Amino acid sequence: MSVELAFLVIYFIAMLGIGVWAARRKTTTEEGFLLADRSLGPAVTALRLQSSSMSGYMFLGAGSLGYTQGYFSMWYALGDVGGGVLNLSILGRRMRKLSAMLGSITSIGYLEHRYPSPWTRAISAAVALFCMFFYVLAQFLAGGQGLAMVTGLSVSWSIVVAVGVIVGYTFLGGYLAVAYTDFVQAIIMVIGMLWILIATLQYVGGLTAGHEAIGEANANLLTMWGAEQQFLGEWGIIIGAVLIFSIGYMGWPHVNVSHMAMRRPSVARRAGLYATGFNLLFIPAAYLIGMMALVIVPSLSNPELAIFEVAAMVLPSFALGIVMAAIMAAIMSTADALLLQAGTIAAHDLFTRFRKTRVSESSAVMVSRLTVLVLGVIGVILAITEPPGVFEIVVFATSVLGAAFVPVYVCAVWWKKANTPGALASIVVGTVAAVTAQLAGSSDRIGLDPMGIGITCSVVAIVVVSLLTQRSSPVPEHVRAAVEEAARVRPVPARLAAGEDPTLSAQLPDLDDVR
Repeated sequence: MSVELAFLVIYFIAMLGIGVWAARRKTTTEEGFLLADRSLGPAVTALRLQSSSMSGYMFLGAGSLGYTQGYFSMWYALGDVGGGVLNLSILGRRMRKLSAMLGSITSIGYLEHRYPSPWTRAISAAVALFCMFFYVLAQFLAGGQGLAMVTGLSVSWSIVVAVGVIVGYTFLGGYLAVAYTDFVQAIIMVIGMLWILIATLQYVGGLTAGHEAIGEANANLLTMWGAEQQFLGEWGIIIGAVLIFSIGYMGWPHVNVSHMAMRRPSVARRAGLYATGFNLLFIPAAYLIGMMALVIVPSLSNPELAIFEVAAMVLPSFALGIVMAAIMAAIMSTADALLLQAGTIAAHDLFTRFRKTRVSESSAVMVSRLTVLVLGVIGVILAITEPPGVFEIVVFATSVLGAAFVPVYVCAVWWKKANTPGALASIVVGTVAAVTAQLAGSSDRIGLDPMGIGITCSVVAIVVVSLLTQRSSPVPEHVRAAVEEAARVRPVPARLAAGEDPTLSAQLPDLDDVR
């Protein structure tokens, strides 16, 4: 067995071990399986949130963008560096308090409790499930391709192995396993990326020498306007590049569930510091390595392999196993979060929610686990066929998620007048606008990013419709009171902690120290 393969085997065993450990804890209740009993501290919250939002893009797409467009790629990095602290600052503390007061245990169920209507959950679940399934499919395919490079196995068998590990620990331990594996994977991701960056800069003789070599090839790459200066003055596209990773993933259900699983709302403050530290170390490095790849492997036929090829050139052979583990960590940390959330939506927000007969908690947990397994099998079958353009579909799906959900999640905790008709209009209009802009090629035709168009339309919809329907569809008094209380920095009063949801009585021990 090669050293590289040995590292990966150890890594996979460790991830499954975390799943077994999590399974031995109390995961028979829905809150235990889906939110780890709201028990996570700042470090796990921050790194779980960041690693699950990064995906294999940072080792594939970021390197490719740096290789082809130079410092223009840093617009994406600029937004991404501040994305974690923005998410935790805007949503974190308030969403943790409000979700507990409303008795919400899923990020889609939370939307229904805040905007009371079965249609809220049905429409939100359908949009989220569709988008996230394609996103997780891409992670399966990327994981299989990465594993194939090291093991020598076929891509098909590599996909089976990679998905088997991901589904294994997600099936066993639920959110607790996902949170702690993501925490470990985030650390591995930082170590791997920084190792490649340091070795890369040493290989090219330092950052200044690398810049000089890039400038000789194409001086435009050292500007922030693209390889052909094609983005000079294109502020619609540039703003979209900054926004997609700074505010975009505030609309991703699989990321926002991190806020709901915090031990207490005050965790959000320290988690923001951890998230920013992780981002500063990890994010710019990927784009810089992609740029330096122009010096190290100037004739690369597939730019998405830039970081892989650079690692093979600048690292000793024993280190490649650690780097491959980091790459697999980036892929798996997103795949497991998406898989668990997709299973949650299908089982809890659709199947259990709309059944006429009551489903016990243990049965709901089993349905969630079986859904994870079924989705994993379907994902393997589709990934093995290697559908063309899957990564383009992922960009499409993530843009739609941002356009559909960012305004409703933000308004849920910041605007007490946001009501059900406004939320439904926002989700539908944002989805339609983003899809239409994507299909019409708005970036090329009018210089505006599809997600930016979608979010703008979504914001207008929720504001206008909410204001026009205040009398016909007022926000329920208990919801309004909960939103007002979520804004205050103090323990939740008993009358609101009890709420109107019978499941909230079980939350009272947790809410004694909510701050």
